[in-house]
Amino acid sequence: MIRLQTEKGEISISDAALSNITGAAATSCFGVKGMAYRSMTDGLVHLLRREAMSKGVRIIPHEEGDISIELHIIVEHGVNIAAVCRSIINQVRYMVSENTGASIRSIDVCVDSMNM
Repeated sequence: MIRLQTEKGEISISDAALSNITGAAATSCFGVKGMAYRSMTDGLVHLLRREAMSKGVRIIPHEEGDISIELHIIVEHGVNIAAVCRSIINQVRYMVSENTGASIRSIDVCVDSMNM
């Protein structure tokens, strides 16, 4: 849960809401197959459905009021991974700041798998 102070009062935003906004922004980018989740039991990477998209997102709040975001994704085969990651970072930064007003310290994109 992050808290934003405005001139009219305090706004609390849940991690689930931030995760849904972030996951939707990331999966809307070209070349992204979906969000990834590494299973602890077998160590394999699984493609997440839309309902469980937040498992591939980690929100880290900082004491200064800003947040860091860590994304785990699966990309399509044959795309430029660096270009896809730059696109995700720009899209996520824009969507989160536009929808919540939260300041973002960093966005880390982890490509866990490439899908054919």
